[in-house]
Amino acid sequence: METANRILRIKQVMEITGLAKPTIYLHMKQGTFPKQIKLGPKAAGWLASEIQTWINCRIAASRVQ
Repeated sequence: METANRILRIKQVMEITGLAKPTIYLHMKQGTFPKQIKLGPKAAGWLASEIQTWINCRIAASRVQ
């Protein structure tokens, strides 16, 4: 499976970002976190590439003096 198209579930996203579930959903609501994609009636996930881009942007923003 191509890494760019890898789908992460909420537990993986929480582990990778260090954010709690409510914080992830709050950032999504505020438009500051990648939106999830619908996988089924009760399943959703995030593209790994979008999560990595979000992390990279956070790193870059923290380095601005």
